[in-house]
Amino acid sequence: MILLDTCGLLWLAEGSERISAGTRAVIDAEPIVSVSAISALEIALKVRSGRLDLPVPVAEWWDRVIAHHRLGVVEARPAILTRSTELPPLHKDPVDRIIIATALHARARVVTSDPRFDDYGVETML
Repeated sequence: MILLDTCGLLWLAEGSERISAGTRAVIDAEPIVSVSAISALEIALKVRSGRLDLPVPVAEWWDRVIAHHRLGVVEARPAILTRSTELPPLHKDPVDRIIIATALHARARVVTSDPRFDDYGVETML
């Protein structure tokens, strides 16, 4: 399974070249590409703070992107949330810690540019 971190989702949605051609080919060929539900919160917070502009309200944008790219959404289950608090304190961002815990739980590779994911043994790609 491939898991997109929040930036990976934003880059996929905008067709950014930040995702390499090789990674895009893997995403296109992978039967399961997902995103953590916590990314919806992170995107909404970015919009609210003025650090991100979207053409439509966040919930509508989210639904459109998930449907358009046929992404799965991994719910933030208690086991994942609690595991995020048990990880070594190498990464301070709670959203990223939840995405890392999600990747570990699902044994997923993560599309991210954050090198700290590697410190947790998460396979990353960009």
